[in-house]
Amino acid sequence: MSKRNSAKYKIDRRMGENIWGRPKSPVNKREYGPGQHGQRRKTKLSDFGTQLKAKQKLKGYYGNISEKQFHRIYTEAARLRGDTSENLIGLLESRLDALIYRAKFVPTPFAARQFVSHGHVTVNGKRVNIPSYRCKIGDVIEVREKSKQMGLVLESVELAERDVPDYVEADHNKMTARYLRQPAFADVPYPVVMEPNLVVEFYSR
Repeated sequence: MSKRNSAKYKIDRRMGENIWGRPKSPVNKREYGPGQHGQRRKTKLSDFGTQLKAKQKLKGYYGNISEKQFHRIYTEAARLRGDTSENLIGLLESRLDALIYRAKFVPTPFAARQFVSHGHVTVNGKRVNIPSYRCKIGDVIEVREKSKQMGLVLESVELAERDVPDYVEADHNKMTARYLRQPAFADVPYPVVMEPNLVVEFYSR
């Protein structure tokens, strides 16, 4: 498990943004970087620094994705036809843990990874415990019967801080979700501005 799991809000502080839009984020109280000199770090970023920040923010948003995993997803996106930045977002959103989060079965991307890893989810009736599992359009994701009454799940579906996007069809009574289509970048409900085009520039150097 990545160390980032126990220090997720440090990403918010480092970026200076509430990247998940959560009310518990420390950025809501302290809009400056961590550390003794956090309030004084206001230097203008270079082009490289801007691209790096965009990459770290997008990677951090999806939870415990390692740099190796993230670069592999970018490489795959670059090989596909069409706009690489759009392909990158589409591949990230088709991950099983991302879809569990989008369907509001869990409150955070970190919880989604753990939820899948612990075997609480099936895809088309088969148990899948790999968070990075690539879902296909039309796949049906379901919370396993014994997990449907978990407090984490019941609380998450009631959260008012975000909605289920239209490329996921969620039934919170049956605790099922269907992946309807691969989203475009504009369809993804990021709480902050993401810049996948800068991520492409970062890796294209």
